[in-house]
This record gives sequence, C-alpha cells and structure tokens, in this order.
Amino acid sequence: MTAVRSSPDVDLVEDVARSAADWLLTTGVSDATDPSLYHGISGILLALHEARAHFGISSYDGAIARGLDRVSEFAEAGDNASLYFGLAGMALVLHRLGRAAAAQRALARVRDLFDGERWNPMFELFMGNAGVGLGALCAGDLDLAVEAVLPYVEQADRTAHGVNWAVRPTPPRSHHMAHGTLGIAYALASVGSASGRAELVELSVLATEDVIARNTAGPNGFLVPHSDPPHRPDIIERWSYGWCNGPAGDAQLFRLLTQVTGERRWIELQDRCWATVVGSGLPARLRPGFWDNNARCCGTAGVLATACDRIVERGDDFGFADTLVTDLLERVIGDDAGARWSNTEHRADPPDLPPQPGWAMGNAGILRELLRYVRLRRGAGCARGGTDHDSGQAGYAIQWPDQPPALA
Repeated sequence: MTAVRSSPDVDLVEDVARSAADWLLTTGVSDATDPSLYHGISGILLALHEARAHFGISSYDGAIARGLDRVSEFAEAGDNASLYFGLAGMALVLHRLGRAAAAQRALARVRDLFDGERWNPMFELFMGNAGVGLGALCAGDLDLAVEAVLPYVEQADRTAHGVNWAVRPTPPRSHHMAHGTLGIAYALASVGSASGRAELVELSVLATEDVIARNTAGPNGFLVPHSDPPHRPDIIERWSYGWCNGPAGDAQLFRLLTQVTGERRWIELQDRCWATVVGSGLPARLRPGFWDNNARCCGTAGVLATACDRIVERGDDFGFADTLVTDLLERVIGDDAGARWSNTEHRADPPDLPPQPGWAMGNAGILRELLRYVRLRRGAGCARGGTDHDSGQAGYAIQWPDQPPALA
C-alpha cells in the first residue's frame, strides 16, 4: 500500500486550485479552436464555473461568457455528435450554464446526424451512442437520451456471463468506462432509471456481469484487462488503474448501480475496486509508463474523484486522498503565469509534455477535484471566507455526466 504522507495544507491546496483556474484565463478561451468537453472550451468552462461557485467571485464571468459564445458558434456548424468531442458535450455545457436556446439547437443537430442506429463507427461512451445518451440526459432531453441507447438492445452480443458489444470496427471487445462495456452499462442504467425503462437497467446489469467475470484480482480485488483480444498491445497497457480503463472508473458504475438498484452487492464491488487501486502503488511512479499522468481521465485527479466520493458515501478517512493531493502539489508548475501540470510520455524525448488546459489531461479536470477536496477537508460547503457553494460540500457546482452524485 502507498505510504500516507502528512495532510496537505488546505489553504495551500485552495490557492493552487485558484492559480490553476487563473492560468486558464491566460490560455485564450475566446480564441480557442477546440470546443470539446475532453480537451477544449466546454470542459474549461465547467472548471471556471466550479471556481466561480467555490470562491463566490465574479472575476471568471467574462471568460465564461466569451467561452459560451464560442461554444455556441461551434455548435451551429458541428458535425460530431459525441459527448466528449462534439455536440452532445457542447449541449450539456450550454444547457447547464444558461444558454438554453443554443443547447436546443445543438441537440437538434445531434438528431439530424443520427442514422437510426449510431452516429459513427465507435459505439461507446467517449464518441458513440452511450455518451450521446448521457449528454442528452444531462441537457434535459430524455427522449433523445432513450433514442441514443435503444440500439444497444438489438446490438448486444451474448457472452458466457452476460453481454457486450463491438465498440469499434475491429475484433477486440473493450471492458471499461471510456471505450467499453462499463461505459455503455453506465449510460443504460442512467437513462433507464431516468425514463422508467426497467429493461435498460436490466441490460446494464447483464453487461456488467460480463466484465465482473473477467476479474483477475481474486475475491478481494477487482482488476480487468483493457480488452480481449488485446487492442493495440504495442502501446496500450494490459491493466490500468484510473478512471478511463481501470477500477477507479469501474467503481463509478458500481456506485451508480448501488443507487439505481439498491442492491448491496455493488457496494462490495466498489470496495474491491478501491482495494486494488490503493494497493497498486499509485501515485508513485514505480516504473517507466506507470502512473505518468496527473489528470482527470487517466491519472491522479480521476482517482481523487473516486476517493472523495468514498469519503462522502463510505466514510473513508482522508489518508489516501491526502496522498493524492500531496502528489499533485509536488508536481505542480507554479510561477507568475499560474499553476499547471505536465504529464509524462516516457517514450518521448523529452518526456515531459506541455501543460494542457482541458478536462481530460490538464488544469480543468484537476482543479475541480482539488476544490472539492478542500470543501470536504473543511467539513463545510464553503470556501475560505465563508462563501456558500452551489451544491454543498459533497459534490460539484455541476455534476459530470458519468460520475453519480455522492449521497451520504
């Protein structure tokens, strides 16, 4: 197990998060050319809104307004319907940040691009139907959400223990949240629960059973390979531990199924995922290629999100969350320009990658988790100085589409 360091100074964590938000203001939101939730403006706007809600100050308002103008412009001519790279993610952000008419136009384009089965060859959460369904649900269009996930009913392939899907036009079947069975299961459970379609929730459970049967970590852990047969094994690790393709993200589906079904067996699976994550050695860089990422999608911030969910729901102490936050503080780049993080690609020369502003690999995803950690550490839903936060200590100003709200 990773050794727990002393608790970080909470005021310092908050200051770093604010500096990280301020750095986003210098990255040219109004001039950016990527509108996406994954790398681009849409994800950055949710992070700036988080800072706005946490600190209760208006210094981010201008950048948020300019960014929303840019997203609205992109949405008018967008031809990618996906959650993380296209219109569904833009619609979610526009809807939640007060641009209802622009959000509706974006969703209308999503409908126009649908062929009745899918939007592109990918058939998963990041780029395919599952993500479109989650985006539509979070943008207030339940009918489109149902329409997006219904093709999974007909396209499901029976396996020895459940079902899965061909998520790309190649033989490997992927298993986790970003590109695989569990991301589809998450969308089915979310949309099925919201729409009262019990058959969608049942299909979600059946898909989850397929992945559970692939566990390699024994009865007390949970670790499933990336894909079978291995997809691009020359560059993709067989086992990962983060949100995208590992147990930190798998646990988010098990959290959702706990809430949707009320069955306690999903709590046991949450705990098994967490035992594997904590026992993996992260966030230490144990070898080249192991845990080279600080960010939300594949790195430390994504694990911190699950750690904070467990503090709220499972009564965990702060020990491992403290370790994760301390690691982020140790790796931050801080100067007059603001705080930011560089991820590592050990096969590149030089290995340190340029800092990124977006949700997936950069500041936007990290600062959201740091601010939530601060609120939980203080035991009240407020920033230093006592400004109330929109959603209290347990969560975020705006919940992410594939992370259930934490219910104490």
